[in-house]
Amino acid sequence: MAHPTAAVPAGAPVAEPPLVRRQIAAWAAWDWGSAAFNAVVTTFVFTVYLTGSSFVEPGADVEAVTALHSQWLGWGLAAAGVLVALTAPALGTLADAGGRRRPLLAVTSLVVGLCILALWFVQPVEGGMADAVRLGVTLLAVGTIAAEIAGVAYNALLLQISGPRTIGRVSGIGWGAGYVGGIVLLLVLYFGLIQPEVGLFGVTSEAGMDVRVSMLIAGLWFLAFAVPVLVAVPDRRRPGAPERVGLVGAYVTVGRHIATLWRERRSTLRFLIASAVFRDGLTGVFTFGGVLAAGTFGFSPGEVIVFAIAANVVAGAATIAAGWLDDRFGPRRVVTWSLVVLVLAGTAVFLLHDLGASAFWAGGLVLSACVGPAQSASRALLARLAEPGRETEVFGLYATTGRAATFLAPAAFSLAIALGGGQYWGILGIVAVLLLGLLLFVPVRFPRGLGVDGRRDVATTTMGA
Repeated sequence: MAHPTAAVPAGAPVAEPPLVRRQIAAWAAWDWGSAAFNAVVTTFVFTVYLTGSSFVEPGADVEAVTALHSQWLGWGLAAAGVLVALTAPALGTLADAGGRRRPLLAVTSLVVGLCILALWFVQPVEGGMADAVRLGVTLLAVGTIAAEIAGVAYNALLLQISGPRTIGRVSGIGWGAGYVGGIVLLLVLYFGLIQPEVGLFGVTSEAGMDVRVSMLIAGLWFLAFAVPVLVAVPDRRRPGAPERVGLVGAYVTVGRHIATLWRERRSTLRFLIASAVFRDGLTGVFTFGGVLAAGTFGFSPGEVIVFAIAANVVAGAATIAAGWLDDRFGPRRVVTWSLVVLVLAGTAVFLLHDLGASAFWAGGLVLSACVGPAQSASRALLARLAEPGRETEVFGLYATTGRAATFLAPAAFSLAIALGGGQYWGILGIVAVLLLGLLLFVPVRFPRGLGVDGRRDVATTTMGA
């Protein structure tokens, strides 16, 4: 059953709820805490430990075994992605129908936190290395599913703490908090536990103790910062939400909603497709940045971490600042110009790769400054497009389309290397995905009156799409 957004007469002011700083801070705290999973578990610490030499049986071929473990990790995360794609929209519909986004966020956040804490049990034991890796992959996959679903509910709450003129700013604060939280936690764990031979509490690397204790701290960090949003941000059923439905009915409702989007709000559907492509390119910038820094530009492992911290500092600051530009000039312009600069900077890094580390530092920090703003503005744009009462469902579709395109950046990276014959050619693969996303995004025409094209058009609403 369609629930079209009611048209607002031209020139009529759009209600702008007052910002409640306590709620914004509580909401952003969840993003801050989520860095424990995104940065520490899946990017810089645990997955490196899980696919490294620590889990190779004595006498075994290190290269072959670590490659096998990396394959297990890839397949586990791929399976998690499929399950997210299949469940996110329906769970979003159920949450919208009951006006219960916060319970969905609470349950999934608890699962993520428990999965991180359980990584303590993933330890290298002779004769049981493979079992330990399988346990780690399983916990990562379950945690990934829960984190993605939690993100759906979390993103939908954005509209409960912001208004048409402030949504970009608030989104930027949240996304920036995620980057800064990752920096703080990485610094604490790296210098407190991982780098020293004997770290805090007398912890050493024996039996992976430094990483395992890091997971306990990361799990508690995630759970602690998940609490404020659950306490401070109210949960309410918004007008236009679908009626209460069961699980099967939720899938039927999602199907009808997609059909309605195709007939009446095709711009939203086109945006979902375009954003899936460029968001995968944005992910690829960070995913393969460390690999390129070490393999092409000669960074040591320590230098890679230093660059990662610097990149996150730049990304966090730029994202918070870009939130103001989003509200003033609209998320369409922020996304467009961020992608344009990303394509140009990525191409420059490719062309200047012979200059070594200095080229990577300069180009890499420019890339980092654009990734966060593009991600945050994309979320704010979709929040503006979402029909009242259907926000969690549409963010479920956002997660689904994003998951459907996750093969693009890795495939383009690998294909470019195969065609060019050197690792640095992979840069062009990532640039190609970003360029494709830009070309798909630019032609999309959005309804006026939603703030997509800047603050000035918030006051006039024409809901044709």
